[in-house]
Amino acid sequence: MNVRELKSYLDAKAAYYDHPDFIANDPVCIPHRFSKLQDIEIAGLFAAVLAWGNRTTIISKCTELLALMDNAPYDYLLHHKPQERLQLMQFCHRTFNGLDLLYFVEFLQHYYTNVTSLEFAFSGHITPEDETVEKALIGFRRIFFALEHPERTGKHISTPEKNSACKRLNMYLRWMVRQDKNGVDFGLWKHIKPSQLVCPVDVHVARVAARLGLISEAKATWKTALELTARLRAMDPEDPAKYDFALFGLGVIEKYV
Repeated sequence: MNVRELKSYLDAKAAYYDHPDFIANDPVCIPHRFSKLQDIEIAGLFAAVLAWGNRTTIISKCTELLALMDNAPYDYLLHHKPQERLQLMQFCHRTFNGLDLLYFVEFLQHYYTNVTSLEFAFSGHITPEDETVEKALIGFRRIFFALEHPERTGKHISTPEKNSACKRLNMYLRWMVRQDKNGVDFGLWKHIKPSQLVCPVDVHVARVAARLGLISEAKATWKTALELTARLRAMDPEDPAKYDFALFGLGVIEKYV
């Protein structure tokens, strides 16, 4: 396909998957259970961080985690008693365990005691002139681990500084930032522009993108994520992350590899 044909093809795929029917079987359904800003932010962060493996399992484990917080995560964080944290130790999803969860809860409680929205933990590190959210991701990780924390927990918040593709955090930012007329993404955060978003890249997206000639090699790295996003921004300068729907759908659902 030439550039025009490829854009037309990906526009059609993005429109097909960026639809309310997409929500039910995707981890984005977890924050969609809530209406309060902080509940959406907290549920969305956990859904994104835990989003590896089978999507059905991810949704099930997120449901289990939120039940431990009485399905009111913001209220739980602000008002739970220290002894209530003991029940969190039973939680485990792949390499994310109760010890990791305890630190996440500690950080979020500390953060929301002082700041009204998690947006500022990201947006405070970039300006409208920054091309991408790279500095936002780096800054968020530094804030997140500013408290004393288990060394093992560090692996659950990735950073471009280590050439990680930061797939899960980029997906989370897509949910929170992207202005989506179809209602899949929330568009609640206003201090980061949709044009600054970086396309989430995992092994499936990388393979599809390489096959379509959008990236030079099928590797899930930060370098690759920037290369892919630059190509997608050329197709839609204001909303490059919309093509995440197309590439994810092609790779995971249609097995286009």
